[in-house]
Amino acid sequence: MPQPETTFVPAAIDATRWEQIEPLYRALETRQVGSEAEVERWLIDRSELEAACHEAEANLYISMTCDTDDAAAAGAFTSFIEEVAPRIKPAAFALDKREAELFSRFQLPKDRYLVLERGTRTAVELFREENVPIQTELEKLTQQYQTITGAMTVEFEGREQTMPQMARYQESTDRRVREASWRAAAERRLRDRDAIDEVYDRQIALRQQLARNAGFKTFVGYAFRSMLRFDYGPEDCFAFHEAVEKAVVPFNERRLMERRRDLGVERLRPWDLAVDAKGRAPLRPFEGGRELMTKALAVFHSLDPRLEAMLAELGDGSEARGSRDGACLDLDSRKGKAPGGYQYMRDRIRKPFIFMNAAGLHRDVETMVHEAGHAFHSQLCRDEPLVAYRHSPIEFAEVASMSMELLTMRHWGGSGGYYPQQEDHARAMRKQLQGSVSLLAWIATIDAFQHWIYTNAGHSRAERLACWIDLESRFGAGVDWSGLEDEHKWLWQRQPHLWGHPFYYIEYGIAQLGALQLWLMSLEQGEAAAIDAYTRALSLGGSRPLPELFHAAGLRFDFGPETVTRLVDRVEAELAKLPE
Repeated sequence: MPQPETTFVPAAIDATRWEQIEPLYRALETRQVGSEAEVERWLIDRSELEAACHEAEANLYISMTCDTDDAAAAGAFTSFIEEVAPRIKPAAFALDKREAELFSRFQLPKDRYLVLERGTRTAVELFREENVPIQTELEKLTQQYQTITGAMTVEFEGREQTMPQMARYQESTDRRVREASWRAAAERRLRDRDAIDEVYDRQIALRQQLARNAGFKTFVGYAFRSMLRFDYGPEDCFAFHEAVEKAVVPFNERRLMERRRDLGVERLRPWDLAVDAKGRAPLRPFEGGRELMTKALAVFHSLDPRLEAMLAELGDGSEARGSRDGACLDLDSRKGKAPGGYQYMRDRIRKPFIFMNAAGLHRDVETMVHEAGHAFHSQLCRDEPLVAYRHSPIEFAEVASMSMELLTMRHWGGSGGYYPQQEDHARAMRKQLQGSVSLLAWIATIDAFQHWIYTNAGHSRAERLACWIDLESRFGAGVDWSGLEDEHKWLWQRQPHLWGHPFYYIEYGIAQLGALQLWLMSLEQGEAAAIDAYTRALSLGGSRPLPELFHAAGLRFDFGPETVTRLVDRVEAELAKLPE
């Protein structure tokens, strides 16, 4: 779809300043609209205004997470969420009401506007003026959690190291080093457990109030509705939990028994899970962000040159300045950088930004190709006129990223890839395949944990910890935590989605099942067929309902026992073909 020309939003607008964007919101609210064509122009103009506002917040967020020690960056983000975002929300609600009224008054093509109209009506139903300050406070608390975790460092082997850097030691073949580094990192995390618990307690209470204000008994119903989950509900999540318990937990138990045997230990401890079980040296696929990016380009060139060309637009991997000057990458780990990784689309310049904490590990390779998949999604639908359709439901957005982890596997080797040695390449592929299934158990644990948290109002911290241990018993097995009871009880604090994106985790499970289906397509029909299906579906953005997006990629939208068992069995069969 060609990108329409619009001059409604000035090119030089500073959308971090309310006085510059308020007149545009008011102009849209009061504009006379008398035909279907004028409705469509109104929608495009609103879209461009929202793109400017989204991008302003994106740049502030990127700057803050790239340097959590930068008081100016933190202050600018806080100022935006305290002073500007609370004004945007009621102004956007006024436009939502106007938009819903326009949809009722004019007959626009249903095939084109079904998803937009449905989302707009839901936004109107859910909006409450009294929730605006609550949402602001929740964002500030998330920032507080990121500041706490971003400041965590450990003195180890004579130097200060970040949490991502400490993860390297978990691949050491010296068990004493693994244990010492694990304990050092765990002890550092536990020092802030009460502060993190306090943030979470406040967020839980605020979210419950948010839901009650909108007429829901618990935050569960509000979360599902606000996340536009029209095509599945809590009962489907519970079916996923049961499927994982039936098919994935036994798979994981078999893998852990093999690991314990290969390591020659009586008991598997938490520091025995990342090391190569055969005693081989850790995989070291790259050194530094520039090399990470160079090799990623080689991998995608081998898979499909179209993907390489899109990734090449973003830079060479040496950038370390956040999003300043339109930069698109910040890859290396450093002190003061928020943990984790993400891709953030700047909606006005229509360029994605990839943030991660690369430390030279295989998991960084996974993160790189994962976030590249998100970037491809953003790039493939960036010519879509409506900003709402440039973003798809999370359940499908994660198919875009997780598929890249699986489809690139065969191309990680070779002279220009991450693993020139055939043995290392096979190890990495086994690690990826096993992880694609094993992750489902952690996803089920986190999702079930959140369902318990928000359906048990007023629970104590002790009850929360007891729930966590019960879920660990259900979905996790084979690891001995004796003497590490506190570390085990607070393990969940490592999952940042609980603070910043509540209930945003089941999507990874749904998407992983989609990604595994696409991987099977590549095995059975060839990689070209899988990539064609991938790009075709991603080009739709969020313009179609979720099941239709899956269907466009040739995938079943199903996450019950039959689908999970079939995919787990196929992964196990493929693992048997790979050399150990």
